[in-house]
Amino acid sequence: MSAVADHHADPRDQPAGSATRSRHRDADEHPPVPEAPERLSVWATAQRTGPVQRRGRYLPESVKHPARMLPAIAAHAVDAYTQPGDLVLDPMCGIGTTLVEAIHAGRDAIGVEYEPRWSNIADANITHAHHHGATGRASVVRGDATRLQSLLPAALTGQVTLVVTSPPYGPTVHGLVRPGADGVAKFDNTYGADRGNLAYRDLTGLTDGFAHILRGCATLLRPGGTVVVTARPWRKNGQLVDLPSAVIAAGTRAGLVPTERCVALLAAVRHGRLIARPSFFQLQAVRKARTGGTPLHLITHEDVLIFRAPDTPGHPAGSVEGRKRDANVRRRAGRDAGEGV
Repeated sequence: MSAVADHHADPRDQPAGSATRSRHRDADEHPPVPEAPERLSVWATAQRTGPVQRRGRYLPESVKHPARMLPAIAAHAVDAYTQPGDLVLDPMCGIGTTLVEAIHAGRDAIGVEYEPRWSNIADANITHAHHHGATGRASVVRGDATRLQSLLPAALTGQVTLVVTSPPYGPTVHGLVRPGADGVAKFDNTYGADRGNLAYRDLTGLTDGFAHILRGCATLLRPGGTVVVTARPWRKNGQLVDLPSAVIAAGTRAGLVPTERCVALLAAVRHGRLIARPSFFQLQAVRKARTGGTPLHLITHEDVLIFRAPDTPGHPAGSVEGRKRDANVRRRAGRDAGEGV
């Protein structure tokens, strides 16, 4: 746990260029830290950089999404809260990270995505995963996740074991950078122009919409099922916006029970210290703030907010009989929807 206490380490305390070198080391040079037998509240999900985690596992165009979840975060959630054959849902699936990690782990998965550009990439990533040995089944439904129950087959009600998702942080995020003659240019840093996307709402509108999504998820969850939401605070006009607390409130309004608050590291753990992997713009913002006298620190983690669906009488969560019934229902639902869930 000592690494957590150091998660605001000043990047300027490192030798010149050390942060850049650390971000580009290959996974073979620093193998992942072995998992402890007990479940920890700190998830070591950035032992390898995002590009290394996605290399060969996702199609190259996946990098164009402005807010990609680290594959290791989704994989950790799937491993911790499901068994092979379970059904995993991501109602805002983007390029399909949750779905790809689920089917590689032998789970089935279904995703909902608002923007056709990303849903097409998610479909392609699922096909790519199957070509590389993934055994689970998955599909993507195009549509507005605030209307989840009207998008998905009614037969899926009560069948989902795990929901893994993340709300958008706004219409403009860090994206990618490209150096040029006139300086550094930013690209692939916005969602589409459709104002129906939750990313274009203010914090109140975002959390209201997200509560609607979680309410739909609660209906689809099996008794005792789990919802994992990753979120991080962000700064607007120098003020910290507490998105994680807003997500907890939204989940409670949706009828879910908050059970855990974990940390998914966006930094690597090396010899008891955290090695930050900040973006160019994160470093730039922190350096400008400190030059102006504001003691900002790099954010090197995401909050992982975990909820549980209430148990209901007559349907014990996780029973073998219940799982067999659920598998049959999912097969029927997949045939009815024509989606092959």
